Amino acid sequence: MTSPRLLAATLGLTLGMACPAMAHADLDATGQREVQALLDFVGRSHCTFIRNGKAYGAEQARSHLEYKLDYLVQRHKVNSAEEFIERAGTESSFSGKPYQVNCDGTEQPSADWLMQELHRLRTAAP
Repeated sequence: MTSPRLLAATLGLTLGMACPAMAHADLDATGQREVQALLDFVGRSHCTFIRNGKAYGAEQARSHLEYKLDYLVQRHKVNSAEEFIERAGTESSFSGKPYQVNCDGTEQPSADWLMQELHRLRTAAP
């Protein structure tokens, strides 16, 4: 027999996957736009993403960040683009090692790279 807690968790995960708009319910409209723009930025990047010492391409990095975002949103831990960067885009949840981004031979912490892009998005917005 399935426990009520497991059933509720499974249902919540299923609904979150089936209804992407619901998945980001704790983010207001601005936060949703900003996080989506950051995910798009990551996915289009020509940079290499380094997670736990292993290099990943842009699409793999985007998928990983989306996975972490969905996990955090289900727990009501993301209310802004800054919290998305802090809690999903900064370091490995398992090892605690910071994520790095290598763009054109220059390596930097992913959190700095994402915050720079968020700043650019906000200053470019009308």
